[in-house]
Amino acid sequence: MWFKRSLKRKLSLLLLIAIVFPLLGAGVVTYRIASNLTEKIEKQSGMNTLRQLSDKLDFIINDIETMSVFIIGQRNIQSYLGSDREDISLYSQSVAFLLNLASSKPYISNITITSGNGYPALSNTTILHSGLHHLLDNSADYNPTQKWWTPLYENQTTDDGIKRVFSLVRPIRSTDKFQPLGEMSISVDVDEIQEMLGDAAWNETGRLWLINQDNRIMSSQTGEGLNRPLAQLLPGLGELSGAEGVLKLDQGGESNTLLYYTLPSLNWKLVGVIPTTMYTAQNEYVLTNTAVAIGVAAVLAGGLVLYFTAWVTRPLSKLARKLKSLSPGDPVKQFEVRSTDEIGMVLHSYNKLGQRIERLKSQLQLNEAKKKEVDIQALQAQIHPHFLYNTLSSIHWIALMNKDTQVAEMVGALGDFLRFSLNDGKEFCSVGQEVSHAQNYVHIMSKRFQDKFDCTFLIDPEIQGRMMLKLLLQPLIENSIMHGLKKKQGKGTIFVHAELRGEGMSFVVEDTGVGMDEDKLIHLRSMLLVGETNEQSRSGALNSGYGLSSVHRRLKLHYGNGAGLHIESTPGGGTRISFTIPVLEGKL
Repeated sequence: MWFKRSLKRKLSLLLLIAIVFPLLGAGVVTYRIASNLTEKIEKQSGMNTLRQLSDKLDFIINDIETMSVFIIGQRNIQSYLGSDREDISLYSQSVAFLLNLASSKPYISNITITSGNGYPALSNTTILHSGLHHLLDNSADYNPTQKWWTPLYENQTTDDGIKRVFSLVRPIRSTDKFQPLGEMSISVDVDEIQEMLGDAAWNETGRLWLINQDNRIMSSQTGEGLNRPLAQLLPGLGELSGAEGVLKLDQGGESNTLLYYTLPSLNWKLVGVIPTTMYTAQNEYVLTNTAVAIGVAAVLAGGLVLYFTAWVTRPLSKLARKLKSLSPGDPVKQFEVRSTDEIGMVLHSYNKLGQRIERLKSQLQLNEAKKKEVDIQALQAQIHPHFLYNTLSSIHWIALMNKDTQVAEMVGALGDFLRFSLNDGKEFCSVGQEVSHAQNYVHIMSKRFQDKFDCTFLIDPEIQGRMMLKLLLQPLIENSIMHGLKKKQGKGTIFVHAELRGEGMSFVVEDTGVGMDEDKLIHLRSMLLVGETNEQSRSGALNSGYGLSSVHRRLKLHYGNGAGLHIESTPGGGTRISFTIPVLEGKL
């Protein structure tokens, strides 16, 4: 009866039970699971780092093995190794080929090919001393008939001095007779691998290694322990079984977490150590803050519940009766506010809501009126193009009657050009329509710039009926005319290519104009990359009609990030702009 007679008591007790006790229970549960969760997140983050590193290293391994197959199949190298006499010309060409190939890969220290006939070895650099021969002579794992990834050894070259490397060694056979011709080694610079491990954002207090199938250290985050067994640095380390895993490791009374992950392409492993004290400290910090937050929240919740029920219960009944009498169709009545407590704030907010509703009603009526006005303007906009078409048609026929064929052709092309550009607001058209629109533009500009350029269209008949986003070719042709051929001394040429290539359609607009230097080309590409607005690029190379920037953004919006313009140019050698879009289902 004591609770039944007081709404305040009932609300206070129910709210305290509903808020404070679940809050305290949540604090206890959070305290128990926080340590496990923090450790799990840290381990998962470390394993993700190892996976990302594995992907990068696996890419290097696969790239080198693919490169080795490519080198073996190279015609000059096959000819040099299989020749019955030394050929200085083939030697020079092969060395140049290896030099260019090695310079494109920063992680490659050197590429060396030895001849089975005793000819001079092919290499991208001069090797002063190499530990590879000693390694091959003394290693039980080496088989001359199979490819083999070596342990660490030292190379001394004229280019890099003394370097620690490991190599892929594989035999070279004739591609037509399958006879042994020699042996090739591709060496990987360990410093590049160490830099990759150092940039992996591994914990500063932890350590990270790359080990081979014999558990010898091939590279490390700090360069420590190279070519030594990992067990020497981590006493008590057991077998790392499986492709990946997490182990507990005790060193000098300190508990650590060891994570390892196996490279898919080789039986090598990435091994990382995280001190347990690192996430234990995080646990203590999180748990302390959680306990304090929950304690403060519980106290505040109890006080607010008591305060809330003391002020709310008295005026609630009166407010409910007034609200019950309101009808949804009637204007919102304003309530008199006599207090500044919670109920007063609710009434004040209700009054503001009523005023807002009335303003929205007025705004809705105004919007309806504006909508009708826009509809009228849209109808007028549809009428104006027809008036323009009819006027151009009249001028066309007058020119024909006066036997002024040049004006007639130019006005006819302009009419077709404008008709396609407006096109009732349609976004897509067939490739044939897009090409025809571009040809109309070229016809108009050829009259303006007589004897300044020729334009050749080479369009694959297979894609004539395919659908594409309209108004893509004309801005590119305009850019070639205004920024390439207009500034050129003498007559130039524009080539427009379009062909079906796999699952996409490839378009190229190429001119023989003045071209661009490297700085201007880099600036142009950067503006396309950041998506500058037309206002930002009015004074730059992008300001032509719709503009390259507009075409680039439209391609991105309609076909995704894989689309977009690709620009190539050389000073005095012209400019080449291309893009590729997917083939839409069906034909026009």
